[in-house]
This record gives sequence, C-alpha cells and structure tokens, in this order.
Amino acid sequence: MPRSRIAIFAAVTIILGLATRPLSKYAGDAFYTVLLYWVVLFVAPRARPAVAALIALGASWAIEFAQLLDLPRVLAPVLGSTFNPPDLFWYAVGAAGVLAFDLALRSRSGRKSTAAP
Repeated sequence: MPRSRIAIFAAVTIILGLATRPLSKYAGDAFYTVLLYWVVLFVAPRARPAVAALIALGASWAIEFAQLLDLPRVLAPVLGSTFNPPDLFWYAVGAAGVLAFDLALRSRSGRKSTAAP
C-alpha cells in the first residue's frame, strides 16, 4: 500500500477518534490502536497486515501497562495516567477491526488488478 494512502488513513483515523471521543471513551481507545497500525505500515509498508496489527496491539497494551508504573507526570498526556483493564479489550477491537478493513481493501484491489480487461 502506498505511503500516501496510509497517511490519508491515519489522518481519517485521527479525525474519527476525536469525533467519537465525546460519545465513547472506548471508541477512542480502539482508534488509538488503529492509528498505531497505520504508523507501523507507514514505517514498514511491506509489513504483513497481521504483523502490523500485532505490533500495534502490543504497543497499545505496553502503554496501558506502563500506566501501572510510577512514570513522570510529563508523560501523562502521551501515555495516559490511569490503568483501565477494559482498555485492553478495546485495543484488541481496534486491531481486529483495522486488520479486517485492510485485508478487505487488499482483497478488493487484488481482484481489480487480476480482472481481465
């Protein structure tokens, strides 16, 4: 997938994450992992989607568990400040959702490119 398309998906993810924040805290958690997925693919565009999803999920979980540590307050805006176990589930929802979305896109574009003219 071209980096320009990944950047567009990342920007849309940020917009959706901010738009859903007043409606549901947990939607924002899912979109956080979705954004990490696009970042992984931007940095490593040839990464397999499942690997990118696992890296994004692992990073989200690591950040959540880091909130159990006594971290400097200056990191709170980036890492959060309170461990919340349900967040772990919603990160997984985000990873699974973006993986399914990306695989569907790739499948659709693969059918277009192999179709006879």
